[in-house]
Amino acid sequence: MKLFAGVLLTMMLASNLQAKCFQQSLRIAVIPKKSMAVLMKDHQPLLDRLGDELSMPVELVPASSYESVIDAIVSGGVDIAALGPAAYLLAHQRDPRIEPFASLTINKGYFTPAGHHYQSLLLVRRNSDFDLSELRGKRGALSDPASTSGSVVPNAEFSDLVGMPLRQFFGSLVYTGSHDKSLDALLEGRVDSAFVASEHADAYLNTGRIDRDTFDVLWRSNNIYYDPYVFSGRLCPEYKARIRKTLLEDQEELAGFLASQDASGFAPVSHAEYAPLLVIMPGQSED
Repeated sequence: MKLFAGVLLTMMLASNLQAKCFQQSLRIAVIPKKSMAVLMKDHQPLLDRLGDELSMPVELVPASSYESVIDAIVSGGVDIAALGPAAYLLAHQRDPRIEPFASLTINKGYFTPAGHHYQSLLLVRRNSDFDLSELRGKRGALSDPASTSGSVVPNAEFSDLVGMPLRQFFGSLVYTGSHDKSLDALLEGRVDSAFVASEHADAYLNTGRIDRDTFDVLWRSNNIYYDPYVFSGRLCPEYKARIRKTLLEDQEELAGFLASQDASGFAPVSHAEYAPLLVIMPGQSED
């Protein structure tokens, strides 16, 4: 009788574990560095690969801002998010269970070194003939308040360089909403300079929207560890393990997605790679 009860309890526990791990679909959100149409096209090979591995629909959830992606991963509205380093740390402060697990290894570009790091750049149009001192009082662009290279790092490192906050240095300073919009504003002459991620400048170069003579780089930040893909704190361990294996071990079938990102593969990451940014993020600290 005791043996039967023990077997029954084991079966019940196993059943409960399976029930907790069951879900009908996987939802992913990506910070809107590009238009949603481009993000959907770029990510479709990744969605298809994960859907095949998990035997469930995998969808990319539209997001209008960095903050909307942070809210989605914190609330459990999505299961995976691709976040900038600062956006990840903001999400982690709200839910420490959020876990970075993978990041892209970027190909070498004209603006970006190969590997796991990128930089924030301050760009001006080459025909403007601005140098750094002449930018004071001119029009500047940032991308999003939660963008690492498009706001957080410039507000810390560039402000230290010029000895004053950005809003005092520039005559006007606008948030465009994305790196692409900042680059477009600079190309169209709506701003005199823009802080953007180096790999986004490379993406414009690779697609022919600019050439090597379009912009001058007036400032480069220190190296920034590349964007993490993170798990929601509510995603069960079984799915996490299968997703890790798909992205980190079985990368041959992700060639289409990696090519769209100018990347050679995924590499594992943890909180440790991003924690150093906490010292320059306003109001943030390690617990």
